[in-house]
Amino acid sequence: MTSFYLSKPYQPPKAPQNLPLNEPWALFGGISPNLFMESYWHKKPLLIRGAIPAFTLAEQNQESLGSPITASELIALASQDGVESRLIKSNPWSFNAGPFSKKSIPALSKPNWTLLLQGMEAHHPAAAKILSWFRFIPDARLDDLMISIAGVGGGVGPHFDSYDVFLIQMSGRRRWQISQQKDLSLSPNLPLKILQHFKPEHDWVLEPGDMLYLPPHIAHDGVALDAGCQTWSVGFRSPSFKELLQEGLWRLAESLEEMPELEQKFADPRQKASLNAEQLPEELIKQITVKLRELQLDQVHRFLPGITAYLSEPKPQAFFEGPAKPLSPSRFSKQLGLKKLLPSPQTRILSLGKEVFCNGENMSQGQPEDIAQAWRILSAKKVLVGTKPQLSNQSTLYEAYLAGWLVFESAKSV
Repeated sequence: MTSFYLSKPYQPPKAPQNLPLNEPWALFGGISPNLFMESYWHKKPLLIRGAIPAFTLAEQNQESLGSPITASELIALASQDGVESRLIKSNPWSFNAGPFSKKSIPALSKPNWTLLLQGMEAHHPAAAKILSWFRFIPDARLDDLMISIAGVGGGVGPHFDSYDVFLIQMSGRRRWQISQQKDLSLSPNLPLKILQHFKPEHDWVLEPGDMLYLPPHIAHDGVALDAGCQTWSVGFRSPSFKELLQEGLWRLAESLEEMPELEQKFADPRQKASLNAEQLPEELIKQITVKLRELQLDQVHRFLPGITAYLSEPKPQAFFEGPAKPLSPSRFSKQLGLKKLLPSPQTRILSLGKEVFCNGENMSQGQPEDIAQAWRILSAKKVLVGTKPQLSNQSTLYEAYLAGWLVFESAKSV
């Protein structure tokens, strides 16, 4: 199968701002997002033929439609320091982390290799548009979009994931075998987490435009059947409660620095003579209990800002670069009335009620209402346009622009 080399690339559309959640979507085989979430999400797999109708229409018109990102583009991206990439070979299994020189990546005609590129939504607008299709799922759950490109026989072996994933076939064919087996033990002495006893229960070949949804802990094995096979994986993270509570506690502890009343020293004028000097004094326990009650540290709402801040942090390898010639606050404000202001592709924005967190920081706290409202729009719509809030050098909106967290729309970001 070599026709895809000459095919025209598929141009994914961006999803509308207001998603029709009760309407049937081709992406889910003619069911609505509401029905998908109710019946399949985090519950059971779903195979969708023709999830992207453009590929089926092209085939009916005897046209060839290829991936939005060519093989040469992906290989070039794998050579960049800012792109997280991995090269996996089988027979025997081996694993290497990028960046890679072009010579170190096998030719498409060579078998038994896979190149994985993480976080592609930050590096190509087509990947970001694909992610917009899934914004009926909370942003806090989204991890990233990974692209795998492989030679014939390429794959990562039978394995399972601890998160939900949508596997979209974009070029060539891939054979998927899945199983809901309980035995998830791994093979020892391998560089990859490969299942020791994989017993497939379903076997499908996905064509370009098909999609397979898998909830967590479903064993699966995908093998490329064509040279240059591309699978785009939209993954959703599922942090442990330990991780969330640790991060929430850490940020809650930091917030205590802003409370000068806590600098007051413990005093115990009512302390009585004790026969058990080794025991923590009841007077200390009593006073700490009162402080915890006053600070409401036993209430979940005190933890949620820290957890939201943590979930809004960008990927560790994210790199932000401010504008080469930054606008003054007044010119920045004027530009807001004329051009769209967008989050950088690597920026994460989440909301907790009326509070907005961007890249781990609370951007609405202590800000004038018009700035806070601008952040709420950015969080919900991922775009800000036609507004001219009053700005100063201390405005978090302007600071985020200077830091490269927010950028004005250009031809490249369309």
